[in-house]
Amino acid sequence: MSKLVTIFGGSGFVGRYIARRMAKEGWRVRVACRRPNEALFVKPYGTPGQVEPMACNIRDDASVRAMIRGADAVVNCVGILNGLGKNTFDAVQAKGAGRIARIAAEEGVGTMVHVSAIGADAGSASDYARTKAEGEAAVQAAFPGAVILRPSIIFGTEDGFFNRFAGMTRMGPILPVVGATTRFQPVYVDDVAQAAVKGALGQAAPGIYELGGPEVDSFRGLMGRMLKVIQRRRAVIGIPFFVARILAFGFDMLQAVTLGLIENKMLTRDQVRNLAQDNVVAPGAKGLADLGINPTAMEGVLPEYLWRYRPAGQYAAIKDSAKNLKKA
Repeated sequence: MSKLVTIFGGSGFVGRYIARRMAKEGWRVRVACRRPNEALFVKPYGTPGQVEPMACNIRDDASVRAMIRGADAVVNCVGILNGLGKNTFDAVQAKGAGRIARIAAEEGVGTMVHVSAIGADAGSASDYARTKAEGEAAVQAAFPGAVILRPSIIFGTEDGFFNRFAGMTRMGPILPVVGATTRFQPVYVDDVAQAAVKGALGQAAPGIYELGGPEVDSFRGLMGRMLKVIQRRRAVIGIPFFVARILAFGFDMLQAVTLGLIENKMLTRDQVRNLAQDNVVAPGAKGLADLGINPTAMEGVLPEYLWRYRPAGQYAAIKDSAKNLKKA
C-alpha cells in the first residue's frame, strides 16, 4: 500500500500545493481542515480516493490523533493572521503546532514538516511572530528531526498579498500601504511546496530553512511591480506607523464589540507591528539552495494571475496589438 501523509491546513493557500505534489509522488493524502465540505476541490489532485479532506480541530488532542494515526509523514501549514474567538494565535500557532508534533512523535510518524514564517521571534511584540517562534520551539522539542520552513511573503495564483492590493487599485487613484520602506523577499508558493515535499520525503536534513525568492524589494517597490503588471497608474502612499496604529485600533475594536461578527480583514494592530520589520532571509541561513531548489522570479508568475486586474482584463494584449496596428 502507498504511504500516507497528513497535511494540516492542506486546503489552504500553501497546503493545496503540497497536497498536489505529494499526490504526484504517489502518496495517499489526508487533508486535515476545519471545513472538509469546502475543501472538495483537493480530491481531483490524485486518483479517486487518493486525496481526501477530513474534519479536524487542532485544538483537540483526540481530533489531531485521529488525523495522524497511520500516517508516515505529517505536514503542518496552519497559520492565522488574525486571532478570532477560540482560534487565538497561542491556541493555533503555538499550542496547536506543539500538539501536532507531540502526537506525531507518539504515533511513530517518520518525518514532519512545519511551515512557520520569517520573523519568528520569541521576544517579538507581535503575537503572530512570537507564537510562530513558540510553535517552532514546541515542534523541535517534541520532534527533533522536524524540518521547519520559514517563508517570506508568499505569492501565487490564490495569494492574499498581490491579489488584495491589485483589487484595491480598482477603488481609486491612491494605493495606501503601511511600511512602504519595509523590505520583503517574496517566494513562489510552489517553491515552498517543493521544499515541504522534500522534507516529507526525508530528502532534507532536519533544521530551519528560511525561504525567499531571488528578489528583495521594499513594499513600495513591490507595489510598483504589481502596477506595471496590471497596467494601472496609482499613487502609492505610505501611511505613517502612528496613523496606522490608530486605524488598526479602530478596526480591532469594531471586531471586539461585535464579538467577531464583523471580522477585521483590513488592518490589525499586530499586523502593523509586523510591518515595521524587514521580512528577508537572514545572512547565513539555510534556504532554497540548500534544498536544491532554484527560486522562481516574480516576473515569470505575476502576469499569469494578475491579468484580471488590468483595465481591459483578458483583452489587454489584443488592445495593445490593435494600438500598434493603428500606429503602423
